[in-house]
Amino acid sequence: MSAYKFRILIDTDSSEEVFRDIVISPDSNFEEFYREIIKSFEFSGEQLASFYMSNDDWDKGHEIVLFEMGYNEQDEAPSIMAETKLLDHIEDKGQKLILVYDFLKMWCFLIELIDITEEKITLPTVALAIGNPPSENEREEAASGLDGALPADFGNDLDDIFSEFDEDDDEEDFGSFENIDDYDF
Repeated sequence: MSAYKFRILIDTDSSEEVFRDIVISPDSNFEEFYREIIKSFEFSGEQLASFYMSNDDWDKGHEIVLFEMGYNEQDEAPSIMAETKLLDHIEDKGQKLILVYDFLKMWCFLIELIDITEEKITLPTVALAIGNPPSENEREEAASGLDGALPADFGNDLDDIFSEFDEDDDEEDFGSFENIDDYDF
């Protein structure tokens, strides 16, 4: 049985390229591949994640999820990592995938099959590690949005919120409106 050699590049804010080459058996499932990727980048693996089959333009295709959570945006049942073997979706050298880890911080891994070898392999291995991986919590501030503070120009009184309305606009006349207490319900 042959082995797949993937190059996995993490999308970071750093100018330094950080990637890993992982060799894995085509009979392995996507969860085994996911665990090896996460371990090689020193992430905890405690967040939700999904693989997406991709094309040369890195568009997201069929989704392969860590846990079953229902249907995706295209009303298509995604595959489950533990139930899906690599050879079910990976066929050709150059094939691309995207792994999204932690949907709040949006860690994206760009994955490409760079070689199909004849070596026999039972456990996935990291064949090459280039660059220091970012801290999994590096994107903590970005994920929390406003860092607990509101922007200085955020109005918090009703006059600010509704100030766009001109006082001379036609307003309904409620002068003839009867008192609601006069009605028997």
